[in-house]
Amino acid sequence: MKKFLSEFKEFALKGNMIDLAIGVIIGGAFSGLVSSLVSDIIMPVISIITGKVDFTNMFIALDGGHYATLEEAQAVTSTISYGLFITEIINFIIMALVIFIAVKQINRLNKKPEEPAPDPHEKVCPFCKTTIDLDAARCPHCTSILSEELIAEAKAALAEAK
Repeated sequence: MKKFLSEFKEFALKGNMIDLAIGVIIGGAFSGLVSSLVSDIIMPVISIITGKVDFTNMFIALDGGHYATLEEAQAVTSTISYGLFITEIINFIIMALVIFIAVKQINRLNKKPEEPAPDPHEKVCPFCKTTIDLDAARCPHCTSILSEELIAEAKAALAEAK
């Protein structure tokens, strides 16, 4: 039992576990903030744009009756509350957008400087176009001598042939 408790203590107090717990708590608070933004600010603006449509009272009563409010209908029968569903879709889109912007900014701040490219260790034979070691004096494929003078002469000969 002692071993089990010590393993649990080690697991619970690891840095990742505590980071996860803090993330869940902040995420819950953030979710409430975004829900309030949607229901208290964005949905009233959308309601004005759509002709004062109240999304919270958009529902279908399953008994076929007509009720003034969602609460009144739910007291009598079951309902399909598609207005609340529309609100949740808008809530999700805003949440995803905010998280996307936050992650994009964090990644921009954490961007590491690019390291310079390492020196090449290979070059291309000017005669047969195979890749060879940078220090090679002769191509292992076509056995051409790779001196700078010969390369310049070969390029000049190719230019005259064209």
